[in-house]
Formats: sequence, C-alpha cells, structure tokens
Amino acid sequence: MTTTTRHRISLSGLVRRERPRVETLAYAIGGFLMLSGVVHFVVFLVDDSPWEGPVSWRKPTTFGLSFGITLITIAWISSKLIMSPRMRAWVLGIFAADCVLEVAGITIQAWRRVPSHFNTETSFDSRIAMSLAFGGAVLVITLSTLAVPALRGRVRGGRDLRLAMRVGFALLILALGSGVVMIVKGTTLVRESHPEQAYETAGFLKPVHGVTLHAVLVLPLVAEVARLLGWSERRRYQAVAVASGLYLAATAVALWLSLS
Repeated sequence: MTTTTRHRISLSGLVRRERPRVETLAYAIGGFLMLSGVVHFVVFLVDDSPWEGPVSWRKPTTFGLSFGITLITIAWISSKLIMSPRMRAWVLGIFAADCVLEVAGITIQAWRRVPSHFNTETSFDSRIAMSLAFGGAVLVITLSTLAVPALRGRVRGGRDLRLAMRVGFALLILALGSGVVMIVKGTTLVRESHPEQAYETAGFLKPVHGVTLHAVLVLPLVAEVARLLGWSERRRYQAVAVASGLYLAATAVALWLSLS
C-alpha cells in the first residue's frame, strides 16, 4: 500500500468519524421515510381506492417521500451553515423526530381509512390532528432557526452556494407559510361546522407549497454539480442565478394558479 493510498484512507476515516451521529441518523431516517412512501404507492396500485381526497393512499405516499427527501436535504445543507455544532445537532435531531411524527400520524389515519388533518370525530382523531398541528409548528421553528444563518450568508462556500442557500431557504419559508395558511383555513372551516368545505378548499395553496418546498435542495445541488464539473466561481454563480430566476418564475406561476 502506497503512502498516498494510506493518506486517502486516513482522511476518509477522519471524515466518517467527524460526521455527527445525529446527521447519520437523519440520513437513515430520511431513507426509511422515502421507502415508506414507495411502499404506500405500491399499496395504492393494488388497492381499489382513489388517489385524491382526504381518505386516500396519496397522503402517506407524498408525505413519506417529501419528508424523507426534505430530511436528507436538511441534514446535508445544514452541514454547510456556519453555526454552533451543538445547536445544529439539536435542531437536526428535533427536526428528524418531527418528520417521523408527521409521517406516522398521516400513515396511521390512512390505514384507519379516515382523514388525518381537520379530523376531530373521535378523541383519537383529535389527538392525531393536534399532533400534526404541533408538528407543523415545530417544523416552522426548526427550519426558521436554520434559515437565519443561511439568509445572513453564513455559509461555508463561495458566492454561488451562498446565493443558492439564501434563495432556497427563502422559498422554503414561503412553503412553510403557505402550509400554515392552509391549516388555518381548514381549521377555521371545521370550527365553523364546515368540514367538507375544509377538505375541498383548504389545500388551495398546494401548487405553491409543492413548488417551493424543495428549492432548498435543487439550488444548492446546482451549485454543487457546477463545482464538481470544475466551473469557475463566476460561472457557478451565473448558473445558480439562472436556476434561481427560473424557480422564482415557477413560484409566481404556481401562486397565480392557486389564486385563480
């Protein structure tokens, strides 16, 4: 074994040792949640039930995939933020647990063949709905905590990555805001004794929510791919700027569709 090979192996082992345990766990949980989404899509394919509606296999499928991808994304990009390692570990750990809580609540209600959100028919249904609402609040707090250093440009990387993180987290906050608006609207309609209207109209911002949710993955990924291709920082910045512009345009279209 050559000296260079031993040196590479040593560095590889050092990288593995330095990765926080909570980050490794977040990657594993994210993969499991994505697998759950795939399994429920298979269940949908073999089951005679609709894709749309408050009682369907769509929700455990999309929630499993979306939360899994988001958790893996947050574990990755949070490692590029300049912040206290202890703070990052706490935020990432709480976020991972919250992702499990959200997907579990949706999945339980899907197998019980009852709606998950806005469902207060029984005490158990109410507890599930309250846990999902609580989980939503935790999502806002944890992701907003990570957004602060990103928006301030406290990122380990060049101008391209700082731009990608700023725009990505800004759009993620928009996604969280649209989710809060939909929950508030649905909850209000249920309290006014209009549950059917809540299920039919509360999701009016889904296009915006869906488009903006994963910008925080796509844009940093553009910067990372450009770096791996050996592009100059100026060219990488231009690529991220173009991608950001396209993403903002897609968000505007989604908002127009939601409100029209």
